[in-house]
Amino acid sequence: MSHTVLGISAYYHDSAAALVRGGEIIAAAQEERFSRKKHDPRFPKSAINYCLEEALIEPQDIDAVIFYDHPLLTLDRVIKNCIAAGPHGEVQFKKAARSTLGTKLWVEDEVRKCIGSLGKRGRLLYSKHHMSHAASAFFPSPFDEAAIITVDGVGEWQTTTIGFGRDNNIGLLQEINYPHSLGLLYSAFTYLCGFKVNSGEYKLMGLAPYGEPVFESLIREHLIDIKQDGSYRLNTEYFGYLDSLAMTNDKMHTLLGPPRTPESRITKREMNLAASIQRVTEDVMLRIARYARKEIGMKNLCLAGGVALNCVANGKILSEDIFEHMWIQPAAGDAGGALGAALMGSHVYFNDHRAKGTNNRDRQKGSYLGPAYSDAEIGAFLERHGYPFRQLQDFNERASAIADALAQGKIVGFFSGRMEYGPRALGARSILGDPRRKETQSVMNLKIKYRESFRPFAPSCIVEETSKYFELNTESPYMLLVAPVKKEHQIQMDENEILQAGEDMIQVVNMPRSDIPAVTHVDYSARIQTVSTDDNPFFYRVISFFKELTGIGLVVNTSFNVRGEPIVCSPQDAYRCFMRTDMDLLMLESYILVKEDQPRFKDDHDWRKQYELD
Repeated sequence: MSHTVLGISAYYHDSAAALVRGGEIIAAAQEERFSRKKHDPRFPKSAINYCLEEALIEPQDIDAVIFYDHPLLTLDRVIKNCIAAGPHGEVQFKKAARSTLGTKLWVEDEVRKCIGSLGKRGRLLYSKHHMSHAASAFFPSPFDEAAIITVDGVGEWQTTTIGFGRDNNIGLLQEINYPHSLGLLYSAFTYLCGFKVNSGEYKLMGLAPYGEPVFESLIREHLIDIKQDGSYRLNTEYFGYLDSLAMTNDKMHTLLGPPRTPESRITKREMNLAASIQRVTEDVMLRIARYARKEIGMKNLCLAGGVALNCVANGKILSEDIFEHMWIQPAAGDAGGALGAALMGSHVYFNDHRAKGTNNRDRQKGSYLGPAYSDAEIGAFLERHGYPFRQLQDFNERASAIADALAQGKIVGFFSGRMEYGPRALGARSILGDPRRKETQSVMNLKIKYRESFRPFAPSCIVEETSKYFELNTESPYMLLVAPVKKEHQIQMDENEILQAGEDMIQVVNMPRSDIPAVTHVDYSARIQTVSTDDNPFFYRVISFFKELTGIGLVVNTSFNVRGEPIVCSPQDAYRCFMRTDMDLLMLESYILVKEDQPRFKDDHDWRKQYELD
């Protein structure tokens, strides 16, 4: 007998819902995609309703509802932390009380208000935070057994765990607890460099290659004590998160300098800070991975937790050949906790059979787990507003038209199939460009994404062509691995030009570094998505047609949104973003819209005021 389980994560950041039936993932989505508030922490009412609609079920058909962490254990940490902080703990307690006492302890009531039922069990079940991460990492993976590593900011108490998965069982064997946290250390440097915590960590990773790790020795000497096995302790005297609402304090600012003012000019100091903390993070993750291989003794590795989104560190683990195979949950952060909770309910609580993946494929379904929109729905929307379009219903004709536009240097908004679950755009809600043109990166950053110029774009490469361009010998369907561009494609930069550029990042960004310059970062690396016919046959066909036209089997892929906006979900979201930016073409399933044909867009909102900058 199979069971239907609803998993929920909420009230920290990236609220989400996921629905699993008999171990099969039916639907999963972040609340932000519906509410249009990035990293929305609120109870995921819209995401839950979407999951029920996708599964074609009523609330009373659910066997169990499971929350992704345990509020009472979180409350225990909050109280003990505030007592330890003494008089300084009052501010912390007020904030935490609003989150834990005001929300998490009343999840059961919120579920009842949202869908009128707690399912057939009649009560809410609770997982634990890192157990949810571990379940999200192992159960969808293609492995029968694997070592599991989870690393994030903090769960209830845990910040880092090592464990294993085998068939329907998961065990967490070792842990590091709050306040010692690799995730919070990385977030402290995110804050120090002027980016937003729990949002801008990926910017820090992208900034790192522009700098030198000149602060690494100071970090190791004063901030973190790292053991050979990867265990670590932070020197909490340098951090603000224990007794204030800030990540850092005056003692850290004396050591490393004050936080950069957000939106101010990025200097060499920030580049060097980013390079230094990235180096330390990679070292810790490598040590943990080596220790896990030795202690667990399994050849496969599964990763989750927010730090598992650090695709540079993931690439280092892969290149060291510590494990034979590794799989990373694409929704590795708190959003993935909803899926992990649902899978815990299915496989551990109900003991539903864990089916094997076919042809070594995982069970994540390409992470295309969100809503899709039919041609009828899209056509009605376009007709209702009088937006000019042409329709290409033939699969190959449409793919060829998109490839041709890309080959001409057009920037294309790409809306196809079910929306992605997780932070990466994987060819369902993407903006695409030509990787051969060095200007593609600056145009997409400054005129379409409206974001910092230093941030790199990812290549989406048909799987057969991956080894031609990159030092990567495995698939990377979720854009969670970084690898070097092959030497034969690199263009060595002139050291004198780099020195002359100094801190002029724009000048450095615009220097071509390979024959696919739009996807080659300053250190000759790329964050790669491999595209197969199994996961996304239409996207694969577009790239294949592009290869026929250009000889290049990859395209530039970035998320379909502007800075501070969640990835688009609906045709309305996509059209609004298309018209607010310098995209040339919009594909809404079988409908093709050309920018110059569209009527003047009546938009009363400045996106910079509508969306809080990340």
